[in-house]
Amino acid sequence: MQRHAGFLTLSFSSLAHTYSHLFTLLYATVVLVLEREWGLSYAELFALSIPMSVLFGAAALPAGWLGDKWSASGMMALFFLGVGGCSILTGFADSPFGIVLGLSGIGLFAAIYHPVGIPWLVRNAVNRGRALGVNGLFGSVGTAGAALVAGLLADLWGWRAAFIVPGAVCLVTGLAFVWARQMNLLLDRGEDAVPTPVPVKGDIWRVFWVMSATMLCTGLIFQATAFALPKVFDSRLSAVFNDSMLGIGGMVTIVYTCSALSQLVGGELADRYSLRGVYIVVQWLQIPVILTAMLLIHPALVPVAALMVSLNVAGQPAENSLLAKYTPPQWRGRAFGGKFVLTLGVSSLGVAVIPVIYQFTGTLDILFILLAACAAGAGLFALLLPREAKDAGAEPVPAPAE
Repeated sequence: MQRHAGFLTLSFSSLAHTYSHLFTLLYATVVLVLEREWGLSYAELFALSIPMSVLFGAAALPAGWLGDKWSASGMMALFFLGVGGCSILTGFADSPFGIVLGLSGIGLFAAIYHPVGIPWLVRNAVNRGRALGVNGLFGSVGTAGAALVAGLLADLWGWRAAFIVPGAVCLVTGLAFVWARQMNLLLDRGEDAVPTPVPVKGDIWRVFWVMSATMLCTGLIFQATAFALPKVFDSRLSAVFNDSMLGIGGMVTIVYTCSALSQLVGGELADRYSLRGVYIVVQWLQIPVILTAMLLIHPALVPVAALMVSLNVAGQPAENSLLAKYTPPQWRGRAFGGKFVLTLGVSSLGVAVIPVIYQFTGTLDILFILLAACAAGAGLFALLLPREAKDAGAEPVPAPAE
């Protein structure tokens, strides 16, 4: 029975990861439709999504605290119902203020997933790297599907459907989750299924400060790329698909679908090799790829963008494993909450700079230079991470009693 409950718990966690990225990125494609229908500039309309981006990260810390103090499964129920309801409300908006209000609600409730769902996954995983890789794959599916879902629904039934239809699906999922929780079919474990070695106390603080810097850089790259890519493709490749939103969304989907597999590769590497080594290598490899993408005004931009995103997300299983390794289970929700305040909240400054760069330059070329600088910064800071604890001869923690 417990085995089935664990599988169901991890299934809902992974599905929620898909939703968390899908709903926060729907507007990145919808804004291209509103630009034409409402007669407002891209910079003005895109700015409406900045509060959502800030809340998506800033609310992660209190969400993680509530997950630790109250209930992880209870918080996940709020995630499904809140995101679905706010998405539907956004679809009925008839003014810029209504868009801001609806998107802010999506950001607030979507912030629950990362500090709650990922620690939930870690607590129940035997092979953390592999589990985080699979979970990351689901997140990448959400990122990949957002542009395609929004583009398809906008082309078929208008931009409102791009929020209302997915919102209804999320609400139904939430009702199924609430039923499973009430039937005691889900786990809400307080301790790790597999014990971890005790880290050296000094290394805990060292990892905390170093990873605060690296996670800010990697999060900024991920956030800025995800929001900017539809506009980059629209500006450089729209003629290839006759200005079709489905065509632009499809290219973004191809990029993130290809990158999804890199999460699985990154997860396997995290289980087999040094977490520190894997994390460092992927940071440095991003730099030449980002700069190459900046120079391309050609369909070859699509595979290069896929490689660029792949390298960024390939390091996430190692990053999450490092954070879990140096954090006690009872503090893990808050630790991951802090991480996502940095990667999704503070790094939303990268999202905020997108309309500014476009308004003053008419392109997003400068953005690529900033992203390459962030990758270099992450690579330098990652060199300061301690060697693996197993090399230091750490003693294992006794397994918790069942």
